[in-house]
Amino acid sequence: MPLRKHRQHFRVYGNCFTAIAAVDWLHELLRYNSNFGPDVTRQQTIQLLKKFLKNHVIEDVKGRWGSEDLEDNSHLYRNCFSQENVDPSKQDMETEPVIEVVQARALTEEDIQDVWRGITLTHLQKTLGLTALEDVLDPRHINSQNIVYNMTNVNKHGVVTLEDKTDDLPHWVLSAMKCLANWPKYDSNQPSYPGFERDVFKTVSDYFYSLPQPLLTFEYYELFVNILGLLQPQLERVAIEALQLCTLLLPPASRRKLQLLMRMISRMSQNVDMPRLHDAIGTRTLMVHTFSRCVLGCEEEVDLDELLATRLVSFLMDHHQEILQVPVYLQNAVQDHLVYLRKVQITYPGSGGVEAPMPIYSFCRQISTEEFEEQKLSVSQAAIADLLESLVKDKNMSVKDKKKKLKQFQRQYTDIYTHRFPTTASEAQLFEDKPKIKPPMLISMKKPKAFGIRN
Repeated sequence: MPLRKHRQHFRVYGNCFTAIAAVDWLHELLRYNSNFGPDVTRQQTIQLLKKFLKNHVIEDVKGRWGSEDLEDNSHLYRNCFSQENVDPSKQDMETEPVIEVVQARALTEEDIQDVWRGITLTHLQKTLGLTALEDVLDPRHINSQNIVYNMTNVNKHGVVTLEDKTDDLPHWVLSAMKCLANWPKYDSNQPSYPGFERDVFKTVSDYFYSLPQPLLTFEYYELFVNILGLLQPQLERVAIEALQLCTLLLPPASRRKLQLLMRMISRMSQNVDMPRLHDAIGTRTLMVHTFSRCVLGCEEEVDLDELLATRLVSFLMDHHQEILQVPVYLQNAVQDHLVYLRKVQITYPGSGGVEAPMPIYSFCRQISTEEFEEQKLSVSQAAIADLLESLVKDKNMSVKDKKKKLKQFQRQYTDIYTHRFPTTASEAQLFEDKPKIKPPMLISMKKPKAFGIRN
């Protein structure tokens, strides 16, 4: 709180402030704080100052406190700790303020990138409910330039535009993807023959399989796997916001490819005019199983990688428009904070005139280590149990593949598997309920014996 000397009723009071100045200063601070935001009203700020007065955080210049009669006027107040150990006889002779507000400061490109990084990671940590992001994210892998580029270099559809085209999709792949996304309204110059759409689909899938790493990258594998604790109906909005923030960390070329791929497979799965691309399974199931490993994968092969990836890709298909768009609330928070940093600076005593920006404060409820571990375990187990249930109910998977996946699951998560199938009989019942299909009756094609005169 900026303090200075004030005159009132022919007396001089040092190191104090007026109520109206306190409201102005605190209201400005709350509006540009990421934990409160621009919706904080002036009246709410006055209510907070009243609480400060009642609880002796501040007092009036005559030492009175304990009530909530603070108004938006020129009455003088001071911090209750500012008068400790001060001789009352010298109290009125205090001189100039200890803190001076200085206007304007030129921000460097590095300053701007640090603001983007800090606000993005703060929102991500709050969304995931983690005490620290280091458990799921290596800070060395975070590139602030990626966040800024993904937020600011987009076309009217929200798709990232690349200045350097070397990492972009080749023209022939982009043409093939447009053909499938807009089927049957494709370029008339392209060939058309039975099975043409299957050849085009294979061209696209072969390209994505040839990439050196998945679109979500190996570095962020743990981060995206942890979000799978959130893919539950009651946490759908939280999962969307978390994925929105996480995909901003990707290299721009990877984010662009992910956006175009999700748009293509989402349109294909909803297109009733699209011919069947596989004789045994539907288009949506084919999309999920074909591209799951192209989207999410671990550098070291894990048995359940495919199950985790298919679950995430399925969610991305359903919500890709929200997840892969630019989050406006984040953009506004950053811009507001940059405006604040350019406008308000503080010069501290003894700093030699060097200006320092107001620090960014982040508030959260601290929980115990035991509570954190309990929440982490319960959410993880619920997500893994849901994964097992989706595996059990998958009607498109063959019996052989399902048995193989269940054995893999049993080896890695024995307790959860045993809870779902407590006895061997309950496990066997999963496969016994399937109706047995009788083989078709064979009709004999043996040529009948001809009867002649001799017979």
